[in-house]
Amino acid sequence: AYLARLSLDYLVGFTLSPVLWRKLPGSRSAGRVQSVALRLVVEREQEIEAFDSQEYWTIEADFKTPSGRTFTARLTHIYDKKLEKFDLGNKDKAEAAVEEILKHSYAVLSIEKKRTKRRAKPPFTTSTLQQEASRKLGFSPKKTMQIAQKLYEGIDIGGEVTGLITYMRTDSIQVESSAIEETRRVIHADFGKEYVPESPTYYKSKAKNAQEAHEAIRPTELARRPMGIKSHLDHDQFRLYDLIWKRMMASQMAPAELDQTGVDIANPDQKVMFRATGSTIAFDGFLKLYREGIDEGEADEDDQKLLPAMTEKDPLSREKVTPEQHFTQPPPRYSEASLVKKMEELGIGRPSTYARILQVLQERGYVKQENRQLSPEDRGRLVTTFLINFFSKYVEYDFTASLEEQLDDISAGTLEWKSVLHKFW
Repeated sequence: AYLARLSLDYLVGFTLSPVLWRKLPGSRSAGRVQSVALRLVVEREQEIEAFDSQEYWTIEADFKTPSGRTFTARLTHIYDKKLEKFDLGNKDKAEAAVEEILKHSYAVLSIEKKRTKRRAKPPFTTSTLQQEASRKLGFSPKKTMQIAQKLYEGIDIGGEVTGLITYMRTDSIQVESSAIEETRRVIHADFGKEYVPESPTYYKSKAKNAQEAHEAIRPTELARRPMGIKSHLDHDQFRLYDLIWKRMMASQMAPAELDQTGVDIANPDQKVMFRATGSTIAFDGFLKLYREGIDEGEADEDDQKLLPAMTEKDPLSREKVTPEQHFTQPPPRYSEASLVKKMEELGIGRPSTYARILQVLQERGYVKQENRQLSPEDRGRLVTTFLINFFSKYVEYDFTASLEEQLDDISAGTLEWKSVLHKFW
Protein backbone atom coordinates (compact mmCIF):
# COMPACT_ATOMS: atom_id res chain seq x y z
CA ALA A 1 0.00 0.00 0.00
CA TYR A 2 2.91 2.31 0.79
CA LEU A 3 4.46 1.62 -2.63
CA ALA A 4 1.13 2.08 -4.39
CA ARG A 5 0.51 5.40 -2.57
CA LEU A 6 3.97 6.64 -3.51
CA SER A 7 3.57 5.57 -7.14
CA LEU A 8 0.10 7.10 -7.46
CA ASP A 9 1.43 10.39 -6.09
CA TYR A 10 4.24 10.26 -8.65
CA LEU A 11 1.94 9.34 -11.54
CA VAL A 12 -0.42 12.23 -10.78
CA GLY A 13 2.22 14.77 -9.76
CA PHE A 14 4.75 14.05 -12.52
CA THR A 15 2.08 13.94 -15.24
CA LEU A 16 0.00 16.96 -14.25
CA SER A 17 2.69 19.30 -12.90
CA PRO A 18 4.57 19.77 -16.26
CA VAL A 19 1.23 20.62 -17.94
CA LEU A 20 0.68 23.27 -15.27
CA TRP A 21 4.20 24.71 -15.74
CA ARG A 22 3.58 25.07 -19.49
CA LYS A 23 0.04 26.43 -19.33
CA LEU A 24 0.13 28.45 -16.10
CA PRO A 25 3.67 29.84 -15.67
CA GLY A 26 4.52 30.28 -12.00
CA SER A 27 2.39 27.33 -10.87
CA ARG A 28 4.46 24.95 -8.82
CA SER A 29 2.68 21.61 -8.75
CA ALA A 30 -0.45 19.50 -8.70
CA GLY A 31 -0.92 16.52 -6.41
CA ARG A 32 -3.36 13.70 -5.84
CA VAL A 33 -4.58 14.93 -2.45
CA GLN A 34 -3.21 18.47 -2.44
CA SER A 35 -5.25 19.55 -5.49
CA VAL A 36 -8.47 18.24 -3.92
CA ALA A 37 -7.76 20.08 -0.65
CA LEU A 38 -7.12 23.25 -2.66
CA ARG A 39 -10.41 22.75 -4.49
CA LEU A 40 -12.27 22.67 -1.14
CA VAL A 41 -10.78 26.05 -0.14
CA VAL A 42 -11.48 27.61 -3.56
CA GLU A 43 -15.09 26.37 -3.70
CA ARG A 44 -15.80 27.65 -0.20
CA GLU A 45 -14.50 31.09 -1.27
CA GLN A 46 -16.76 31.00 -4.36
CA GLU A 47 -19.73 30.14 -2.14
CA ILE A 48 -18.93 33.13 0.08
CA GLU A 49 -18.63 35.48 -2.92
CA ALA A 50 -21.87 34.25 -4.50
CA PHE A 51 -23.72 34.47 -1.19
CA ASP A 52 -26.74 36.77 -1.20
CA SER A 53 -27.47 38.04 2.28
CA GLN A 54 -31.12 38.02 3.37
CA GLU A 55 -32.68 40.21 6.05
CA TYR A 56 -34.85 38.78 8.82
CA TRP A 57 -36.01 39.90 12.26
CA THR A 58 -36.50 38.14 15.57
CA ILE A 59 -38.41 39.44 18.57
CA GLU A 60 -37.62 38.77 22.20
CA ALA A 61 -39.58 39.87 25.23
CA ASP A 62 -38.73 40.06 28.92
CA PHE A 63 -41.30 38.62 31.31
CA LYS A 64 -41.55 38.84 35.08
CA THR A 65 -42.79 35.91 37.19
CA PRO A 66 -45.14 36.42 40.19
CA SER A 67 -42.07 36.14 42.45
CA GLY A 68 -40.43 39.08 40.63
CA ARG A 69 -37.77 37.16 38.65
CA THR A 70 -37.19 38.25 35.04
CA PHE A 71 -36.37 36.05 32.06
CA THR A 72 -36.29 36.39 28.27
CA ALA A 73 -38.37 34.47 25.72
CA ARG A 74 -38.45 34.46 21.92
CA LEU A 75 -41.57 34.99 19.78
CA THR A 76 -42.60 31.71 18.06
CA HIS A 77 -46.25 32.29 16.97
CA ILE A 78 -48.14 35.41 15.95
CA TYR A 79 -51.56 35.96 14.31
CA ASP A 80 -52.22 32.28 15.18
CA LYS A 81 -49.38 31.14 12.91
CA LYS A 82 -45.98 29.59 13.60
CA LEU A 83 -43.16 31.96 12.64
CA GLU A 84 -40.76 30.77 9.95
CA LYS A 85 -37.28 32.30 9.73
CA PHE A 86 -38.06 34.88 7.03
CA ASP A 87 -41.68 35.70 7.99
CA LEU A 88 -40.56 38.95 9.62
CA GLY A 89 -38.52 40.01 6.61
CA ASN A 90 -38.28 43.76 7.23
CA LYS A 91 -38.60 46.50 9.83
CA ASP A 92 -42.28 47.24 9.07
CA LYS A 93 -43.35 43.64 9.65
CA ALA A 94 -41.32 43.50 12.87
CA GLU A 95 -42.86 46.72 14.17
CA ALA A 96 -46.38 45.51 13.31
CA ALA A 97 -45.66 42.31 15.27
CA VAL A 98 -44.45 44.34 18.28
CA GLU A 99 -47.70 46.38 18.21
CA GLU A 100 -49.71 43.14 18.22
CA ILE A 101 -47.64 41.76 21.14
CA LEU A 102 -48.24 44.89 23.24
CA LYS A 103 -52.05 44.47 23.02
CA HIS A 104 -52.18 41.29 25.12
CA SER A 105 -51.58 39.91 28.59
CA TYR A 106 -49.62 36.66 29.03
CA ALA A 107 -49.43 33.56 31.21
CA VAL A 108 -47.43 30.34 31.34
CA LEU A 109 -49.06 27.84 28.95
CA SER A 110 -46.92 24.77 29.55
CA ILE A 111 -43.62 23.68 31.07
CA GLU A 112 -41.66 20.64 30.00
CA LYS A 113 -38.64 19.29 31.81
CA LYS A 114 -36.42 16.49 30.70
CA ARG A 115 -33.11 15.13 31.87
CA THR A 116 -30.60 14.43 29.12
CA LYS A 117 -27.17 12.81 29.22
CA ARG A 118 -24.16 14.09 27.35
CA ARG A 119 -21.37 11.66 26.71
CA ALA A 120 -17.72 12.51 26.36
CA LYS A 121 -15.94 12.41 23.01
CA PRO A 122 -13.54 9.51 22.35
CA PRO A 123 -9.77 9.90 22.86
CA PHE A 124 -7.86 11.67 20.11
CA THR A 125 -7.04 10.49 16.59
CA THR A 126 -4.50 12.45 14.54
CA SER A 127 -7.15 14.63 12.94
CA THR A 128 -9.19 15.33 16.10
CA LEU A 129 -5.97 16.21 17.96
CA GLN A 130 -5.01 18.64 15.17
CA GLN A 131 -8.50 20.18 15.24
CA GLU A 132 -8.68 20.59 19.01
CA ALA A 133 -5.09 21.90 19.34
CA SER A 134 -5.95 24.44 16.65
CA ARG A 135 -9.16 25.57 18.40
CA LYS A 136 -7.91 25.57 21.96
CA LEU A 137 -4.18 26.24 21.71
CA GLY A 138 -3.94 28.03 18.34
CA PHE A 139 -1.42 25.46 17.02
CA SER A 140 -1.11 24.73 13.30
CA PRO A 141 -1.40 21.01 12.38
CA LYS A 142 2.33 21.05 11.59
CA LYS A 143 3.22 22.44 15.03
CA THR A 144 0.89 19.97 16.77
CA MET A 145 2.58 17.05 15.01
CA GLN A 146 6.09 18.31 15.81
CA ILE A 147 5.29 18.61 19.53
CA ALA A 148 3.45 15.26 19.57
CA GLN A 149 6.45 13.60 17.87
CA LYS A 150 8.67 14.88 20.68
CA LEU A 151 6.27 13.66 23.40
CA TYR A 152 6.13 10.27 21.65
CA GLU A 153 9.91 9.91 21.18
CA GLY A 154 10.54 10.77 24.80
CA ILE A 155 11.33 13.53 27.27
CA ASP A 156 14.00 13.45 29.96
CA ILE A 157 12.12 13.02 33.23
CA GLY A 158 14.38 12.78 36.24
CA GLY A 159 17.37 11.42 34.28
CA GLU A 160 15.39 8.92 32.23
CA VAL A 161 14.05 9.49 28.71
CA THR A 162 10.40 8.44 28.70
CA GLY A 163 7.83 8.36 25.88
CA LEU A 164 4.81 10.23 27.24
CA ILE A 165 2.16 9.46 24.59
CA THR A 166 1.28 6.62 22.22
CA TYR A 167 1.95 6.89 18.45
CA MET A 168 0.53 10.15 17.10
CA ARG A 169 -0.41 9.05 13.55
CA THR A 170 -3.58 7.05 13.93
CA ASP A 171 -7.21 6.81 12.82
CA SER A 172 -8.22 4.58 15.69
CA ILE A 173 -10.27 5.56 18.75
CA GLN A 174 -9.72 2.20 20.46
CA VAL A 175 -7.66 1.90 23.61
CA GLU A 176 -6.04 -1.12 25.25
CA SER A 177 -8.09 -2.49 28.14
CA SER A 178 -5.15 -2.15 30.58
CA ALA A 179 -4.99 1.60 29.82
CA ILE A 180 -8.76 1.90 30.30
CA GLU A 181 -8.48 0.22 33.71
CA GLU A 182 -5.66 2.56 34.71
CA THR A 183 -7.71 5.58 33.56
CA ARG A 184 -10.63 4.44 35.71
CA ARG A 185 -8.32 4.10 38.74
CA VAL A 186 -6.96 7.64 38.27
CA ILE A 187 -10.49 9.06 37.87
CA HIS A 188 -11.51 7.34 41.10
CA ALA A 189 -8.47 8.71 42.93
CA ASP A 190 -8.79 12.29 41.58
CA PHE A 191 -12.56 12.79 41.42
CA GLY A 192 -14.27 10.07 43.47
CA LYS A 193 -16.30 6.98 42.62
CA GLU A 194 -19.39 8.82 41.31
CA TYR A 195 -17.29 9.98 38.33
CA VAL A 196 -16.40 6.40 37.35
CA PRO A 197 -19.15 4.76 35.23
CA GLU A 198 -20.19 1.20 36.14
CA SER A 199 -18.57 -0.27 33.04
CA PRO A 200 -15.76 1.05 30.80
CA THR A 201 -16.70 3.00 27.68
CA TYR A 202 -15.70 1.55 24.29
CA TYR A 203 -15.81 3.67 21.14
CA LYS A 204 -16.44 2.72 17.50
CA SER A 205 -14.86 4.65 14.62
CA LYS A 206 -17.16 6.55 12.24
CA ALA A 207 -14.38 7.85 9.98
CA LYS A 208 -14.37 6.76 6.36
CA ASN A 209 -11.60 4.18 5.65
CA ALA A 210 -10.30 4.30 9.23
CA GLN A 211 -7.13 2.24 9.65
CA GLU A 212 -7.10 0.73 13.11
CA ALA A 213 -3.45 -0.39 13.24
CA HIS A 214 -2.57 1.82 16.24
CA GLU A 215 -4.39 2.82 19.40
CA ALA A 216 -5.92 6.25 19.88
CA ILE A 217 -3.51 8.96 21.05
CA ARG A 218 -3.28 8.78 24.85
CA PRO A 219 -0.73 9.21 27.64
CA THR A 220 1.45 6.09 28.07
CA GLU A 221 0.78 6.29 31.81
CA LEU A 222 -2.36 8.02 33.04
CA ALA A 223 -0.93 8.30 36.54
CA ARG A 224 1.63 10.73 35.05
CA ARG A 225 -0.50 13.79 35.65
CA PRO A 226 0.34 16.96 33.69
CA MET A 227 1.14 19.06 36.78
CA GLY A 228 3.46 16.33 38.06
CA ILE A 229 5.75 16.57 35.02
CA LYS A 230 5.27 20.24 34.16
CA SER A 231 8.83 21.13 35.23
CA HIS A 232 10.26 18.72 32.62
CA LEU A 233 8.26 20.09 29.68
CA ASP A 234 8.39 23.38 27.82
CA HIS A 235 5.25 25.56 27.70
CA ASP A 236 3.80 24.14 24.45
CA GLN A 237 4.68 20.52 25.28
CA PHE A 238 2.90 20.90 28.61
CA ARG A 239 -0.22 22.37 26.97
CA LEU A 240 -0.45 19.59 24.38
CA TYR A 241 0.21 16.82 26.92
CA ASP A 242 -2.38 18.38 29.24
CA LEU A 243 -4.94 18.34 26.37
CA ILE A 244 -4.24 14.68 25.50
CA TRP A 245 -4.35 13.62 29.18
CA LYS A 246 -7.66 15.42 29.85
CA ARG A 247 -9.28 14.06 26.68
CA MET A 248 -8.33 10.48 27.59
CA MET A 249 -9.51 10.91 31.19
CA ALA A 250 -12.81 12.52 30.11
CA SER A 251 -13.47 9.68 27.62
CA GLN A 252 -13.81 7.24 30.55
CA MET A 253 -15.66 9.56 32.97
CA ALA A 254 -19.38 9.41 33.70
CA PRO A 255 -21.68 11.31 31.31
CA ALA A 256 -22.83 14.80 32.30
CA GLU A 257 -26.53 15.06 33.20
CA LEU A 258 -28.44 18.18 32.16
CA ASP A 259 -31.92 19.25 33.20
CA GLN A 260 -33.46 21.01 30.23
CA THR A 261 -36.55 23.17 30.63
CA GLY A 262 -38.80 24.59 27.93
CA VAL A 263 -41.52 27.10 28.83
CA ASP A 264 -44.31 28.15 26.42
CA ILE A 265 -45.99 31.48 27.12
CA ALA A 266 -49.21 32.62 25.43
CA ASN A 267 -51.94 35.25 25.46
CA PRO A 268 -55.45 34.01 26.48
CA ASP A 269 -56.56 32.93 22.97
CA GLN A 270 -53.08 31.54 22.18
CA LYS A 271 -52.62 33.60 19.04
CA VAL A 272 -49.33 35.07 20.26
CA MET A 273 -46.82 32.65 21.78
CA PHE A 274 -43.28 32.82 23.12
CA ARG A 275 -40.80 30.15 24.15
CA ALA A 276 -37.97 30.24 26.67
CA THR A 277 -35.43 27.46 27.14
CA GLY A 278 -32.83 26.92 29.80
CA SER A 279 -30.67 24.17 31.15
CA THR A 280 -28.91 23.39 34.38
CA ILE A 281 -26.16 20.88 34.95
CA ALA A 282 -27.54 18.32 37.39
CA PHE A 283 -24.28 16.34 37.47
CA ASP A 284 -21.16 17.66 35.75
CA GLY A 285 -19.58 14.26 34.97
CA PHE A 286 -16.75 14.58 32.42
CA LEU A 287 -17.46 18.34 32.05
CA LYS A 288 -15.70 18.78 35.40
CA LEU A 289 -12.45 18.18 33.52
CA TYR A 290 -12.92 18.83 29.83
CA ARG A 291 -15.08 20.59 27.24
CA GLU A 292 -14.54 20.23 23.51
CA GLY A 293 -13.82 23.43 21.57
CA ILE A 294 -16.18 24.58 18.81
CA ASP A 295 -15.51 25.87 15.30
CA GLU A 296 -16.64 29.29 14.10
CA GLY A 297 -20.25 29.17 12.95
CA GLU A 298 -21.27 26.36 15.35
CA ALA A 299 -23.56 26.87 18.32
CA ASP A 300 -22.32 26.11 21.81
CA GLU A 301 -24.52 23.45 23.41
CA ASP A 302 -23.80 24.72 26.92
CA ASP A 303 -24.76 28.28 26.11
CA GLN A 304 -28.18 28.18 27.78
CA LYS A 305 -29.35 30.13 30.76
CA LEU A 306 -31.17 29.15 33.91
CA LEU A 307 -34.90 29.90 34.07
CA PRO A 308 -36.64 31.05 37.25
CA ALA A 309 -39.12 28.69 38.94
CA MET A 310 -42.73 28.97 37.66
CA THR A 311 -45.84 26.84 37.27
CA GLU A 312 -48.47 26.46 34.56
CA LYS A 313 -51.11 29.25 34.36
CA ASP A 314 -48.81 31.64 36.28
CA PRO A 315 -49.65 35.19 35.10
CA LEU A 316 -46.57 36.98 33.75
CA SER A 317 -46.07 40.70 33.46
CA ARG A 318 -44.63 41.69 30.11
CA GLU A 319 -41.61 43.98 30.33
CA LYS A 320 -39.44 45.13 27.41
CA VAL A 321 -40.09 43.88 23.84
CA THR A 322 -37.02 43.93 21.60
CA PRO A 323 -37.09 43.45 17.81
CA GLU A 324 -33.67 42.61 16.37
CA GLN A 325 -32.49 42.76 12.78
CA HIS A 326 -30.32 39.94 11.39
CA PHE A 327 -28.79 39.07 8.05
CA THR A 328 -28.03 35.54 6.92
CA GLN A 329 -24.29 34.85 6.98
CA PRO A 330 -22.22 33.10 4.31
CA PRO A 331 -20.52 29.83 5.31
CA PRO A 332 -17.30 30.57 7.24
CA ARG A 333 -13.92 30.11 5.57
CA TYR A 334 -12.10 26.93 6.52
CA SER A 335 -9.64 27.06 9.36
CA GLU A 336 -6.86 24.48 9.32
CA ALA A 337 -8.90 22.53 11.88
CA SER A 338 -12.17 22.56 9.92
CA LEU A 339 -10.40 21.72 6.62
CA VAL A 340 -8.81 18.66 8.25
CA LYS A 341 -12.27 17.69 9.56
CA LYS A 342 -13.78 18.05 6.07
CA MET A 343 -11.01 16.01 4.42
CA GLU A 344 -11.51 13.28 7.00
CA GLU A 345 -15.30 13.26 6.38
CA LEU A 346 -14.73 12.88 2.63
CA GLY A 347 -12.13 10.14 3.16
CA ILE A 348 -9.38 12.15 1.43
CA GLY A 349 -5.76 11.83 2.52
CA ARG A 350 -4.50 10.16 5.68
CA PRO A 351 -3.78 11.37 9.22
CA SER A 352 -0.06 11.27 8.50
CA THR A 353 -0.50 13.61 5.50
CA TYR A 354 -2.94 16.30 6.68
CA ALA A 355 -0.35 18.62 8.25
CA ARG A 356 2.02 18.32 5.27
CA ILE A 357 -0.73 19.06 2.72
CA LEU A 358 -1.80 22.24 4.51
CA GLN A 359 1.82 23.33 4.71
CA VAL A 360 2.45 22.67 0.97
CA LEU A 361 -0.64 24.67 -0.09
CA GLN A 362 0.68 27.68 1.82
CA GLU A 363 4.33 27.25 0.73
CA ARG A 364 3.32 27.10 -2.94
CA GLY A 365 1.40 30.36 -2.66
CA TYR A 366 -1.96 28.68 -3.45
CA VAL A 367 -3.57 29.47 -0.11
CA LYS A 368 -2.98 32.15 2.51
CA GLN A 369 -3.89 32.12 6.16
CA GLU A 370 -5.12 35.24 7.97
CA ASN A 371 -6.70 35.24 11.44
CA ARG A 372 -6.60 31.43 11.29
CA GLN A 373 -8.82 31.45 8.17
CA LEU A 374 -7.72 29.93 4.87
CA SER A 375 -8.47 31.75 1.63
CA PRO A 376 -7.22 31.00 -1.90
CA GLU A 377 -4.63 33.17 -3.63
CA ASP A 378 -5.27 34.04 -7.31
CA ARG A 379 -2.78 31.37 -8.34
CA GLY A 380 -4.66 28.76 -6.30
CA ARG A 381 -7.93 29.71 -8.00
CA LEU A 382 -6.33 29.50 -11.45
CA VAL A 383 -4.88 26.06 -10.77
CA THR A 384 -8.20 24.76 -9.45
CA THR A 385 -10.22 26.19 -12.36
CA PHE A 386 -7.69 24.75 -14.84
CA LEU A 387 -7.78 21.29 -13.24
CA ILE A 388 -11.59 21.22 -12.94
CA ASN A 389 -11.94 22.14 -16.64
CA PHE A 390 -9.31 19.86 -18.14
CA PHE A 391 -8.55 17.14 -15.58
CA SER A 392 -11.77 17.06 -13.59
CA LYS A 393 -11.44 13.38 -12.70
CA TYR A 394 -8.33 13.96 -10.58
CA VAL A 395 -9.90 16.64 -8.42
CA GLU A 396 -13.20 14.83 -7.87
CA TYR A 397 -13.84 14.06 -4.20
CA ASP A 398 -15.22 10.57 -4.87
CA PHE A 399 -12.32 9.61 -7.14
CA THR A 400 -9.73 10.52 -4.50
CA ALA A 401 -11.70 8.85 -1.71
CA SER A 402 -12.18 5.63 -3.75
CA LEU A 403 -8.41 5.52 -4.34
CA GLU A 404 -7.95 5.70 -0.56
CA GLU A 405 -10.34 2.75 -0.22
CA GLN A 406 -8.33 0.76 -2.78
CA LEU A 407 -5.12 1.56 -0.87
CA ASP A 408 -6.81 0.24 2.28
CA ASP A 409 -7.77 -2.94 0.42
CA ILE A 410 -4.13 -3.34 -0.65
CA SER A 411 -2.97 -3.00 2.96
CA ALA A 412 -5.61 -5.54 4.00
CA GLY A 413 -4.22 -7.95 1.37
CA THR A 414 -7.44 -8.19 -0.68
CA LEU A 415 -6.19 -6.21 -3.70
CA GLU A 416 -2.99 -6.46 -5.76
CA TRP A 417 -1.12 -3.13 -5.82
CA LYS A 418 0.15 -3.31 -9.43
CA SER A 419 -3.32 -3.98 -10.81
CA VAL A 420 -4.53 -0.76 -9.13
CA LEU A 421 -1.66 1.16 -10.75
CA HIS A 422 -2.30 -0.40 -14.19
CA LYS A 423 -5.96 0.51 -14.03
CA PHE A 424 -5.16 4.03 -12.87
CA TRP A 425 -2.54 4.58 -15.61
